[in-house]
Amino acid sequence: MKLAGFKVPRKILINDLISGLVMAVVSIPGGLANGLLAGINPVYGLYSMMAGTTVAALFTSSVIMNVDSQSATALATLDALSGVPQDQHLAYLVVLGLLVGLFMLILGFLKLGFLVRFISNAVMTGFLSGLGALTILGQVGDLTAYDSQAGNKVAQAADTILHWREIDLVTLAVGLLTIGLILGFNRTRLEKYSFLLAVVLTTALVAVLDPQTVAIVGDTTQVPRSLPSLNLPDLSLIPAMIVPALAIAIIALVTGAGVSSSIPNPDGNYPEPSGDFRGQGAGNVAVGLVGGIPVGGSLSGTFLIRSVGGKSRWANISTGVFTAIAVLLIGPLIEAIPMPTLAGLLIVVGFGMIKAPRIKTVWHIGAAAATIMAITFLATLFAPIQVAVAVGVGLHMLLYVFRSAEAVRLKRIVPQADGTFVEDVVPEDLPSEEIVVLHPLGSLFFAGVAELEERLPEVGQARRTAVIFRFRDRDEVGSTFIRAIERYTRSLHAGGNLLMLAGVNEKVLNQLEKTNMLDLIGEELSLIHI
Repeated sequence: MKLAGFKVPRKILINDLISGLVMAVVSIPGGLANGLLAGINPVYGLYSMMAGTTVAALFTSSVIMNVDSQSATALATLDALSGVPQDQHLAYLVVLGLLVGLFMLILGFLKLGFLVRFISNAVMTGFLSGLGALTILGQVGDLTAYDSQAGNKVAQAADTILHWREIDLVTLAVGLLTIGLILGFNRTRLEKYSFLLAVVLTTALVAVLDPQTVAIVGDTTQVPRSLPSLNLPDLSLIPAMIVPALAIAIIALVTGAGVSSSIPNPDGNYPEPSGDFRGQGAGNVAVGLVGGIPVGGSLSGTFLIRSVGGKSRWANISTGVFTAIAVLLIGPLIEAIPMPTLAGLLIVVGFGMIKAPRIKTVWHIGAAAATIMAITFLATLFAPIQVAVAVGVGLHMLLYVFRSAEAVRLKRIVPQADGTFVEDVVPEDLPSEEIVVLHPLGSLFFAGVAELEERLPEVGQARRTAVIFRFRDRDEVGSTFIRAIERYTRSLHAGGNLLMLAGVNEKVLNQLEKTNMLDLIGEELSLIHI
């Protein structure tokens, strides 16, 4: 991994240090909230910023990508640690972070960044909308001070509504005030600092009024007055964390790909996704060593750091450094933040993840896309995150295969007296004593082969006819197609007909030779040119 992009003019360096300071102050509440969302000590969310953001900034291909814990990775961490006793959270987080980093590094070094192209917009819209809904529903307890024991987030929210008399109105008021302040400041020139201002104002209000029923961060955890220590992994925990780690790696890489594809580097070139994979992998290895929530490229964080003036890697590096300084110097102030304030903050984040225009676009594209979006959304709500990811990717693959098969076409090419060719309809029944030139279009792999076979002319009573398959611009064909051609060739031969292949390149010819198709067709019939 290359270390590049550090030599910048002094003016930009100073500007980036200031941007990092602002970013750290603005992001600390979000880091604590993500720790809360993950069901762990909120301080672990700050550890992710200290280690993950700083180290990832050294290696990503994008010089400005903000890598941090997010609602998506926090929720996935919550699922991964389900059933784990609180006193063992750190040990599991260490292994989880290291495995996530390892998976990302492997994908990066294998240059598999292109794989993110194969996750459809319908899947991602359903998944992100589901995560947004989970984020909102997950805050109901801290927003109302009602501790529901129902099975999942949806059931807990419903249970809270049914027990509305047990809601603490003061706690609810603090949470709603936080939401109102954020939305209000978002309409002013102070929009960049809306989260920070809402946290400061509600924290000050609770500190002055001192309502006994409003829980604060200090009630659940004590912010350490020291930097996180290094931890060695417990190797016995690896088997339990492999699947969750792979799911989190995929989630983080997909969200990070949004940065790679939409925000260019200062030289105008777009970052290499595989290079960003490696940078995020290095960040997660660092997170694992200190114990924190796995991190990934954040589109909103990247836009935010640019909006406060960041222009180089130093902006994100200094963000992590200033976060560490803040923990050392203002720990008591962090502990004074009300829990409903963090809940209100996360509710705003959750609504921000649900993009109505994006949902509307997918909905109007067609029934297939809308169905996939809806199923992915429901899977995210009711199934573990890793299962939801698998469902979404699986649905996408099925959709891709289905559409590839649908796209298969078969054209008849008819030679003209002047040496040109025209397209014609493929006959349902093969005529006798003619030359029939067929040109297949679309995928010739397994899904499309069945569709192609249905479009081939029935041999029936045809005699002394030559069927020529035109293979121009085909670099390879699948084994399923070869078997289909074998069946059609034998059917043709049974009636005294021939199959010939035109435009066969060396690679396809090699495939035919290794599968013994040349013995059946005849090598001299596979080398004609049309």
